[in-house]
Amino acid sequence: MCVSLSWVKMTAVQVMWLPLLLLCITHARLSSSACVEVDSDTEAVAGKDFKLGCISCKMRGEVDASATVDWWFMAKGESDFTHIYSYSNMMGMVTDERFTGRIEWVGSKKTLDLQDGSLNILNVTYNDTGTYRCYFDRTLSFTYYEFRTNTTKFITINVVAKETRGMASILSEVMMYVSIIGLQLWLLVEMVYCYRKIAAAGEEALRESAAEYLAITSESKDNCTGVAVAE
Repeated sequence: MCVSLSWVKMTAVQVMWLPLLLLCITHARLSSSACVEVDSDTEAVAGKDFKLGCISCKMRGEVDASATVDWWFMAKGESDFTHIYSYSNMMGMVTDERFTGRIEWVGSKKTLDLQDGSLNILNVTYNDTGTYRCYFDRTLSFTYYEFRTNTTKFITINVVAKETRGMASILSEVMMYVSIIGLQLWLLVEMVYCYRKIAAAGEEALRESAAEYLAITSESKDNCTGVAVAE
């Protein structure tokens, strides 16, 4: 029986590469969807639009999930929160007439797995000063069961006549970009590491395959020699 050395090499290399390649692809997929929680700005300018930021990252990126987001508002001087907005099943609904036509959803879109629950308040007024409460209700779907978890965040907004961006806002934005760049660099390092492991595994597989082939060839020659002598 004739065995091609090149075929043996290719088969061994493919077998050794496959698990590592799948691991790298899976790792890249999970890392590419990295989520960064950034605090919302807290100073709005009267007459302009303002983004109420609310991000709740899912801790288990590989697990399927669905979430709903609800917002409440307690105006300055009031003592109770009022429900103002709800988002579920990729649809939003304003529930407080004070915000009718003045709220738009700018969070996660075209997915039930919400991680960004941010809103835009259009044409801000001084009456929008107060505390906002963002509530994430998330369900994680495992193979045999579901796990429900929730997150609540509070944002206190001050409405001013002219924008005076504070140091905290600047630092928050800088940290967001640093985090994103850091995650991308980390992903690059992981991919290089996986590539080197695959290359090393391939070389080792080639050496082992070549040794096995030579041993088989030598044994076949010995058998053929023995048969010839016996005849």
